[in-house]
Amino acid sequence: MAGNSVLRKSLAPQVDLTDLRALLLRGAASACVVLATTFLTTPAQAIEELPFIKPVTQEPAAGTPADFSASRVTYDPRTKIATAEGSVRIIYGPYVLNASKVIFNEKTGVFKANGSVELREPNGNVMTAATLELRNRFKEAFAAHVKALLTNNVTITARYARRQADGISIFEDASYTACYDCHTKNGEPLWELRSDETVHDSKEHMLHHTNPRLRIAGHTVVQVPHWSHPDPSVKRKTGFLAPKFVHGHAYGLGVETPYFIVTAPNSDITLRPRLTTKQGPVADVEWRHRLASGQYNIRGYGVYQLSPGETSDESDWRGAVRSRGEFALNDRWSWGWDGTATSDKEFLDEYDFDDRDIAQSDVHVRGLWDRTYVNAQVMNFQSLSDEISQDTLPSLPYVSGETFFGDQILGGELSFKWSSYALWRNDANTPFTDVDHGTQQTRAVGEMRWQRQMISDAGLVMTPFGRVRSDVTFNENVPGADDSDETVARVLPSAGFDMRYPFMANYAYGQSIFSPVFQIVAATDETDTASIGNEDAITLNFDHTSLFLEDRFTGLDRYEGGTRANAGITYSFLGANGGFVRASAGESFHIAGENSFVTGSGLEGSQSDLVGALTFQPWDELNLSYEIRAEEDLSRINRQEALASLTLDDFSADIAYAFINQEPAYGRLLDEQWVQANARIGLKDGWYLFGGARYDIETSDVDWRTIGLEFDCQCMNFKVAYTGKDDDTTNQTDHRIMMSIDLATLGGTSVSAGF
Repeated sequence: MAGNSVLRKSLAPQVDLTDLRALLLRGAASACVVLATTFLTTPAQAIEELPFIKPVTQEPAAGTPADFSASRVTYDPRTKIATAEGSVRIIYGPYVLNASKVIFNEKTGVFKANGSVELREPNGNVMTAATLELRNRFKEAFAAHVKALLTNNVTITARYARRQADGISIFEDASYTACYDCHTKNGEPLWELRSDETVHDSKEHMLHHTNPRLRIAGHTVVQVPHWSHPDPSVKRKTGFLAPKFVHGHAYGLGVETPYFIVTAPNSDITLRPRLTTKQGPVADVEWRHRLASGQYNIRGYGVYQLSPGETSDESDWRGAVRSRGEFALNDRWSWGWDGTATSDKEFLDEYDFDDRDIAQSDVHVRGLWDRTYVNAQVMNFQSLSDEISQDTLPSLPYVSGETFFGDQILGGELSFKWSSYALWRNDANTPFTDVDHGTQQTRAVGEMRWQRQMISDAGLVMTPFGRVRSDVTFNENVPGADDSDETVARVLPSAGFDMRYPFMANYAYGQSIFSPVFQIVAATDETDTASIGNEDAITLNFDHTSLFLEDRFTGLDRYEGGTRANAGITYSFLGANGGFVRASAGESFHIAGENSFVTGSGLEGSQSDLVGALTFQPWDELNLSYEIRAEEDLSRINRQEALASLTLDDFSADIAYAFINQEPAYGRLLDEQWVQANARIGLKDGWYLFGGARYDIETSDVDWRTIGLEFDCQCMNFKVAYTGKDDDTTNQTDHRIMMSIDLATLGGTSVSAGF
């Protein structure tokens, strides 16, 4: 017992296992390597996005004693050497050290552990070594045959590791890998980064590698003489980022080698110069700035075209600017912007920066408190395609808000919604037929809504509701209106009643719920539609999800008036094994008043189209679904969609079918009918074959197809694929080859070429 007391007394004031953590943990950090070549991601962004080491937040308090257990303990008072042998365990705060033998020299302050040395840290990391020697209160240390298994499945090994008092850690014959489960046939990690020597400067937070080699499947694929980069504790550091290889018809072959510059702790610049074979260099610069109240970025693109005849715009100079920002005014209000400006319509798409047809820019202010939401913004739309005229796109300021009152009114919930905007465009002619678009429209809308849900003892769910909407609209130059300049004021009240009666049944194999649903809504007729025009109510998709909406128009320019009854049924079955069936069907009946819907909507008659949906999932791996909208007598199907998907261990596939009837009032001049299928098949040892295609039944053409090969493992993903897509506007096919590689914790790169 005397020996035990001496050992505990000796260890308590001198042994601080956080220094042992500094030896192994910081040393392990030195092997967090990202490639210094143009092949893989370099540190600046990879570190920010992929944290390497989970930090330790539990540090032992000052004076914390080190408890231990061992099979045998001896102490020599003459030499002042304490020895613990046989399953030695030392517990120092949240740290646990295990070894076969531990020797502590009280005179020299040297602490030695050998024989299956293992250190467990509070963050879950496990460090092992054959021998460990600590000097100078753990400021100096030496370890042999070090291995670190981190919580993110990263493993660091080194033949020798030593730590100096100045904070420099040196690792000899080091190896870094994130391949915990993936190995070659001979037991090597699928990939690893080896170096003759790795030096970690804990003060400068830098790593210096001598002769680093990237090995994949046991073969060296990249080797450079020397490389330095920030350690994983640094989120941002000046340096090169992952390259990108691209190809386009307008600029030929291109290569980007981004460079990341830290300008301040809260700001940075990313340079993405692109060298192209046809157009020369393309500039791409992004500035990011974070402030106490928010952040913003500005990104600019530019090119002086060496071969302007190869592009859609033969100007010498082309470019664009994009910017986003978001700032908090206080704990309730925020403001921001999102803007894009280009020299011409096709620049961003032609140089593969942005493939949108329309760019939306806005400045906004938003507020949220209690049960109130307010949004105010000014929006502008810019055409990025020659197929869309800029004169047909609107600009508008828009303000909206909604408040839910906390106190119940007549036992129900009361809310108020309001909005206002002013819209203008240069040309009233739009791609849509039979839809009137005004060149200038100003509108203010207010809507008060009330509803109350009641459940009887028998389980009948009854929900009465009512609302009053009032709007004032000024229109100028509305096509087709009797008076193109007119102010229209409307008061549009409505009221209704929703009733559902669910029936539930329990079985040994599952539970079923059957519920008939009935709803009646009465509203005043919509008035003055010709004078108001239609700017926002042109995208209606009547289906089972919109059957029981009070107003089935998507915008505010139109209002569903008259009296109608909606009826349907819902059924669901939940199996004991987790499988389920969901089904619904219903129809709407226009009883009285004017019907505001146009032909093709499915709601234009006294009886609407029948709508229904079915989802069947007998087990997790298989899902079947079907949706339909058909004439009330089932003589014609106007819309239907079907999907089947199957997911197994090494196989997944899905097939989808869609038919959409022509609806000229909504911009659909021809029937659309297609089938699309995708599949992914496991081959062997992590390799997969995948592919997909879409077949346009109306044109008898395969307008999209892809096929590729993929290797996927816990620590690595490699993919090569071909994609072909038909362009309806040019009647040409865009062919593209893509190859990418990604190494866990290191990042990756890709190559894309079109032809």
